[in-house]
Amino acid sequence: MSNIVIIVLVLVGILILFSLAVVMSFINSWLKALLAGAPVSMLTLIAMRLRGVPYSMIVDSRIMAVKAGLDLTINQLEEHYLAEGNLIPTIKALIASDKAGMDLSWKQACAIDLATKGTGKTVGEAVRTSINPKVIDCPNPASGKASIDAVAKDGIQVKVRARVTVRTNLERFVGGAQEETIIARVGEGIVTTIGSADSYKFVLENPDRISKVVLERGLDSGTAYEILSIDIADVDVGENIGAQLQEAQALANKNMAQAQAEIRRAAAVALEQEMKAKVEEMRAKVVEAEAQVPMALADALRSGNMGFMDYYRMQNIQADTAMRDSISGNKPDKKTK
Repeated sequence: MSNIVIIVLVLVGILILFSLAVVMSFINSWLKALLAGAPVSMLTLIAMRLRGVPYSMIVDSRIMAVKAGLDLTINQLEEHYLAEGNLIPTIKALIASDKAGMDLSWKQACAIDLATKGTGKTVGEAVRTSINPKVIDCPNPASGKASIDAVAKDGIQVKVRARVTVRTNLERFVGGAQEETIIARVGEGIVTTIGSADSYKFVLENPDRISKVVLERGLDSGTAYEILSIDIADVDVGENIGAQLQEAQALANKNMAQAQAEIRRAAAVALEQEMKAKVEEMRAKVVEAEAQVPMALADALRSGNMGFMDYYRMQNIQADTAMRDSISGNKPDKKTK
């Protein structure tokens, strides 16, 4: 009986020592939270340890939030950590927004933090931009373009660089379009405004007109930012695009006219060759007809339709004609031979 009592006492002692070891491992965090006015129960700390949650960081985060006047529960902090959120930066961003008088809830802050994960942006940057507006260059220097080029109605190119001052709209930050959309819309508005100007001189004289027209278009609709102002940083005159287009059109018209002339020349040459061929064909027919004359004479002599005296008289007439042609300077006809 005594052996059983000893075994029970040993087991109880081991259990007590184990309990003391567990309590001592959590006592630091529990005591720190208690003294900071953000108490956390021992069972909650043990449960977080069993779930693999770094309870020390959760306790520190709650202390930070409570000291800043934010009533965040352990469950809220643990949920955001388990969702792979950046807990400390999210709380700092929430504290900054609260001190700045901004209406940012813990749910919105967590959503922004998770939405910006892996994008190079943070919830803290979103809050800072909402408090202190930032300037976006248009066009973006990283794109390799130095200016936005547009052509006025008189054909003169105008080069413009703009600076867009924006502020983060926290309500539309999740799911809203980012800086690239703002740059594209501002660039489109600048091109449209310059293109509708009657002269490039009007653009140079009234650069603020560009920013006013573009700003009135509501370009920040559906984006994560609110456009505060659009300022024209630089305006330069580019090339005479209209003259270049007219020159190119004139060159194209000249080439077309030359091609049409070449077509007509080729047609004329072909017609000339065709006429020459017809002339040679007629000459061949004449030669063929002349070749029939001696045969007809011989046939007439054989048939008695023509006498020898008639033939001699014809020869004398041909000889007289050839002599007269020779005297007059005309080349005698070969038929007289």
